[in-house]
Amino acid sequence: MNTQTNSADMTGVIAFQGEKGAYSHLACAKYFPNCKVSPCATFEDAFDAIETAKADFGLIPIENSLAGRVADIHHLLPESGLHIIGERFLPIRHQLLARKGADPRGLKTAHSHAMALGQCRRVVRELGLLPVVEADTAGSARRLADSGAETEAAIASELAAEIYGLDIVRANIEDAGHNTTRFVVMSRTPGAPPPPDADAVTSFIFRVRNIPAALYKAMGGFATNGVNMTKLESYQLNGAFTATQFYAEVEGRPEDVSVRLALEELGFFTSHMRILGVYAADPYRKKGEAD
Repeated sequence: MNTQTNSADMTGVIAFQGEKGAYSHLACAKYFPNCKVSPCATFEDAFDAIETAKADFGLIPIENSLAGRVADIHHLLPESGLHIIGERFLPIRHQLLARKGADPRGLKTAHSHAMALGQCRRVVRELGLLPVVEADTAGSARRLADSGAETEAAIASELAAEIYGLDIVRANIEDAGHNTTRFVVMSRTPGAPPPPDADAVTSFIFRVRNIPAALYKAMGGFATNGVNMTKLESYQLNGAFTATQFYAEVEGRPEDVSVRLALEELGFFTSHMRILGVYAADPYRKKGEAD
C-alpha cells in the first residue's frame, strides 16, 4: 500500500459512500486512479471498512459549498479513531441523463437526490420536468438504466452515464458554477508529514471546560499567535445540550511555533483535545481565494 496522498501513484483499496457512479466514486477515480474502489451503502460502512482493513483508505465528503457540512460526518470522525491524511476538492457538475436514443422532448420526470434536484432547478423548470426525489444520484441513474423508461430522466454524474450506458442530454446543468464538495482522505495510520514547502492544515476536535467564557478564552490563543482558523463547528454529544464538542481546522503544523503556542493555550480551557490529522492543503484552496 502506498500512502502518499500528494500524487496519483497511491495504491490500495479506497472506500466511499454510495453506489458506483456517485460523486464520491468520481472523486476517487479522478484523484486516486490506481486504487481499487469499494462502494459502501452508508458512511458507517465506509468507516468500518477502513477500520477492519477491508479498505486501506476512505474518501469521505465533509462539506459542500452550497449545502454546508455533511450530516453525521463530524460525529463519525472522532469516534472512528481514524486519521485524516489529505483533502481533495471536487467541482460538482450535474448531467441530465436519459435512456440511449430517448427523445429529450419526450422527457416528463427528473429523478435524483433531493439536493441535486434543488441544485438544478433552472433546467428542470425550463424543460417542464416533474422532479422525483430518489435516495441518491447514482442510484437514480442505475434505476433508469434498469427500467429503460423513455420519459424519465436522471440527474447524476458523467461517470454514472458511462457506467450505466445512458445518454447525456444536457451537460453541466447545475445552477451554481461554484458548487464544490470537499473530501477528506481517511486512513488507519497517520499520514506522512506534509512536505516542508507545502501549505499545511491541522484538523482537531476539542471540548471546552465548563467555566465562563471558556470558548472565548480558548480561541484567544489563535488570535494572539496569528494562527488562521479556517473552520470551527460545534455539535452536541450524545444528545446533551450541555456537552458540546468542536471540530476545528487551522493553517499550519503543530510543530510551528505559533500553532504550538496556540494549542498549548487551548489546553488550559479544554477537557479534551485530539488532533485528527496534519496534511498538505489542496491547491484548490488557493484557487478559491483567487476566484
